[in-house]
Amino acid sequence: MDHDTHTDEREYVSEIAETALGPVEHAVVGTGSPVVVLHGSPGGIDAAALMARILPPDRVSAILLSRPGYLGTPLDGRATIDQQADLVAALLDHLAIDRAGVYTWSGGGPAGYRLAVRHPDRVSALVADAAVSRSYEVGHQDVATRLMFTTAPGQWLLRLIAAHQPEQYIRSELAAEGDLTPEQLTQRVEKVLADPAKRDFALALGPTAVPDAHRRAGYRNDLEQFAAISSLELEKIGAPTLVVQGTADSDLPPAQSTFAASTIPGAELLALDAGTHLALYTHPDAAAAQARVVDFLTRRGQ
Repeated sequence: MDHDTHTDEREYVSEIAETALGPVEHAVVGTGSPVVVLHGSPGGIDAAALMARILPPDRVSAILLSRPGYLGTPLDGRATIDQQADLVAALLDHLAIDRAGVYTWSGGGPAGYRLAVRHPDRVSALVADAAVSRSYEVGHQDVATRLMFTTAPGQWLLRLIAAHQPEQYIRSELAAEGDLTPEQLTQRVEKVLADPAKRDFALALGPTAVPDAHRRAGYRNDLEQFAAISSLELEKIGAPTLVVQGTADSDLPPAQSTFAASTIPGAELLALDAGTHLALYTHPDAAAAQARVVDFLTRRGQ
């Protein structure tokens, strides 16, 4: 698959799985090696579907889901990171899948890491993209930013800008997610706009990353859980692990990924130079990075 060419978002129809540990909104797309896709914070199954655009449907059976507190998956009784990891294992049970690759991003990291620790026989390979690996607290947001992302008028304005001023929207998004120089930012925006797949991803991501009424419970819980992390016991992970990180990520400190890569036995680190938090999807070297991720998840996937 040429990851630089236009690819439409995977069509999915979500349903509620009644697992042994409670309901989970999920969908399965594709016909290859099973891979669980764990979205960030905020997020939901729609964000997981965006992440899964890089997974060729003829090589990967992507297991999309909403983590507890997001969209159709209630938070009730599944608040802790370990409970969320166990819930993923319960979903695999429900789907009669013995082992799967795990592909996490950002706030999906802790649950993915703990799944590999608590259920080592279920994880064939782990890809952690700019993933939380130890105690993390979100930076302070000014009032204008909070209003933009947490109120209905603010969200309406974001949609309007995305539809009518995509360059401004993408510039603001990349500026907020990375420490790029003005020249780097201008070049990155130009390249994203020129690539339909990157452009569409950047424009579609925004609505999935808003802590609105359908995601607020999950987002607030995530922040509480991440701040309270003492150890995810990464040294106990036995699954082959690939850690991906943009070196100019201002959303998640790159030290989170270098810590994971140095702590997990045998882990590989793929650093994308001057990459933002969206590096795997928007970086100039994204196609090669995505191909490596897909190979990593599928060569051990059966």
